[in-house]
Amino acid sequence: MTQTVPDASPAVQPRVLGKRVMLLADYVHPFVYREGFPKGVPDVDAVLAAGDLPGYYLEFLATKLTVPIIYVHGNHEEEYVNEGDGRIPARGVIAAHGRVVEEAGLRIAGWGGAPRYREKGRGQYSAHEARWGLGKLAWRTRRGVDLLLTHAPPTGPHAGSDYAHRGCPELNRFMQRRHPALLVHGHIHEYEGRKLEYVDAASGTRVVNAYGYRVLDV
Repeated sequence: MTQTVPDASPAVQPRVLGKRVMLLADYVHPFVYREGFPKGVPDVDAVLAAGDLPGYYLEFLATKLTVPIIYVHGNHEEEYVNEGDGRIPARGVIAAHGRVVEEAGLRIAGWGGAPRYREKGRGQYSAHEARWGLGKLAWRTRRGVDLLLTHAPPTGPHAGSDYAHRGCPELNRFMQRRHPALLVHGHIHEYEGRKLEYVDAASGTRVVNAYGYRVLDV
């Protein structure tokens, strides 16, 4: 289902990128993971996977679609497949964490994982790691960026009510420095009862929760 851009004042109206994207996060959606997919799905320019999706699901998408599939890992780091005695990254998809990738006419920066909420867990990062990593990512996008793909949300309307799902303030700082047209995140499930999208007043960035499955005009 295509969503419209929410109302915003002219000063913070998001840029229009002229693309259609599929958003996925946190949930193996039965409409997607089925034999007949992508029947019934509108044509899209790219797939943006915002974390906590198993590797077999990402590889399934790669076998069914001819458009680029760009992903970041979630805090549970499920984006692997078992092969032999170990795990390997999902094949046929593009890992964007800590990188800037250019696909489907979009310049996309990626930042996976979530703010640390327990002692162990590779899919989490400290405040220092967020400052350092997102600072480097801001430097790499100094010539512009269209979209920021993350797992955790920024602070603000989409931040969770519990400590594990709190927002990341360094994402807000990145938005204010680079003004991407769109930030796509996961991590916040539907039980939170929040709106699926809003416009960040400080940067003009459209912030969208990708939980489940959505098709979005951007």
